[in-house]
Parts: sequence; C-alpha cells; structure tokens
Amino acid sequence: MSIQFVYSHQHFVTDVYRISGNNSAKNSASTKFDTAIQGGWADRMARDIFRYHLGDLKTRVLLGSHGYVAQLNIQRGIERRKPQEILSIKQEFSAKQFNFNKIKHDEIIFEMMKDKKRGTPLTSNAECPQPQKMVVLVNVSPLEFGHCLFVPDPAHCLPQILTKFAIHVGIEAVLLSSDPGFRVGFNSLGAFASVNHLHLHGYYLDHPLKIESKPVKPLCPEKGFYRILDFPAGFLFYAESEEVEKVAQTICEVTDFLVNDNIAHNLFLTRGSPPCVQTQGEKDLCSRKGVRIAVWPRISCFGAKEESAFNVALCELAGHLPFKSKKDFERMTEKDVVDVIQSYLLPEDEFHQLEQQLIQHLLCS
Repeated sequence: MSIQFVYSHQHFVTDVYRISGNNSAKNSASTKFDTAIQGGWADRMARDIFRYHLGDLKTRVLLGSHGYVAQLNIQRGIERRKPQEILSIKQEFSAKQFNFNKIKHDEIIFEMMKDKKRGTPLTSNAECPQPQKMVVLVNVSPLEFGHCLFVPDPAHCLPQILTKFAIHVGIEAVLLSSDPGFRVGFNSLGAFASVNHLHLHGYYLDHPLKIESKPVKPLCPEKGFYRILDFPAGFLFYAESEEVEKVAQTICEVTDFLVNDNIAHNLFLTRGSPPCVQTQGEKDLCSRKGVRIAVWPRISCFGAKEESAFNVALCELAGHLPFKSKKDFERMTEKDVVDVIQSYLLPEDEFHQLEQQLIQHLLCS
C-alpha cells in the first residue's frame, strides 16, 4: 500500500522570495511536500534503490549573461537505463517497452492527490478523461538531489504527450514547495524524452537560474502568453495560486497545437518573478510568489539518444547544464553552450511564424 499525500489549496506557499541572489527563501521552513519528497528520496538512496550514489556534484557557473549552472554527473551517462528509440512525436504507448508499471514498488515515494472537499478539484479533458492521482517515484538515475518522476496513475498507460491534468499538477507541485530551487519539467517525444509513458521530472537545484527573472515580450496578454527575451527563444506563462486552472488550460492549448503540428517541445516550471517588459523593482525581481512556465518549441531528434553526449532538453534550455563528460564540463564556455542550444531550436523565421499561429490559435479558442 503506497503512502498517500493529500493536499488542498491551503497548502500552497505564496511568500517565497530570493534573497541576495542566492537560493534562500523568506520562509525557510520546509513544507510537508518538501519533507515527503526529500525524506522519501534520501531513504531510497540509503537503501540502494538507485543505480548509483549521487553525492555532491561538481558545479561551476559559466561566465556570461546567461548564468549557466554546469554540473558534472558522469555516472548518469554510464548507469542510466538505455533510452527508448523514439520515432514520432505521436508515438503510441507500447506495453512491451519499459514503462512505469514495471518499476519496483520501493521506487514509489507517495501517491499525490487533491482534496476535493477543500479547494478546486483537479479537472479532466472531456474528450480524454484523466486520472485523479499522480504517482511520485524516485528517478533511479538522478541528475540532482530529490530527482523524482510524476506519473499520472500509471494504470492509464498514457503516451508522453502532455495533458491538462499533468500540467495542472506540475504547477501545483511547485506551489507546494517553499524552496525556490524546486523545479519541474517535461520533454516531449522528439525532444529527448527517454520513456514513452507520460511523466514529468521534479528535482532540487540549489542555484538560481536566469529563467526565473528574464524580461518578456507580451504576445497575447489576455491569455498570459509571452515571449522570453535575452534567452533561448521560447514562450512563457505565469501562474499564481488562484490562476492554475486557467493557465494550465492555455498551456495545454499550446502544447496540443505543437503536437498536432509535429513540433517537439520542452517545458520547465520554476518559481519566478511576475512577467515584466521593463526593469523591475527589487521587490518584484526577488518575488517567487508564482510559477513561471517556459515552453520551447524545437527541432525534433528521433532515434535513441547518445547518453554521453551534451543533449539539449528541459534542463539545458532553462540554464542548468548536466554534463556527463569531464572534458565538456571543464572546457565549454557560455558561447559554446549557446551555439549548441541554438542548433536544436527552430530558425528565427520558423519561430516567428509559429508565434503568429499560436497567437491566432489562442485568440480564437
């Protein structure tokens, strides 16, 4: 019998701030959510559930305006389960391939569900009913402390295509943490997802990222749709605790459009300052009251990925660079990283065309 973590709107933390550019929070006490994940994760590490012991990762911040946080994790490239061969963004789920119904029960930390009696219940798409619980399990090949996977009730066997339910819970998971270093992300098929079974990644990174406060350009303000400036070209949404339902719906409209148009994409969810088109005051710049959700459309990469390579997925696009090669970790500069990342993104003319299509799509929805 798995442990159940039941939460309501009252558990969301709304007074998180970054202090002096570090990872400190105004309310430093860990929440029940943080304690459950971190305690469960540490327990499994002590019991040798993982493929390797993580330890303290060698870390350096690259010089430059993007503030890239580079980390060396050689074992993840060696010990990780062989990624599946992905041939299509819409590839069907296959029970013959590895999926999260095949994990050991000890890998499950808890089952996460919202208390329908207290606050807004999680809703489903009418066309495609979704599960009402999320199973949280350890990633046995971790890239950072607390690295876990959020899997909508595995019995539903959903392919790696985002649903409104998954986006909704992803946003709420960030709001349940008092740690501004807790991140959640998603790789679509063709964007270096390794398993074709719907899941989100969650982990703690004890370093600030520029994505938390980069300025934006309004694209469709009435829908909360922005373009990220001075960073890899992508889109941005923002949600505070009262707006999760609405924002999750809009994000799902965008990701559904990308899937239908066969465009691979990565998402990254993190505590961040409210979107702003001009220089913010110190209070707003340090505020982490809400969640920033970045969406990067990108060039599709099919086949099985090479694990030792510097693959650009959700972490790298957000400014967190897990290296599996000591040589790359020690030698790559910000310019090197920008060049590699740019090679995976859509050309500027294609991105601009997609931007206009999405604006029209959202205005008509």
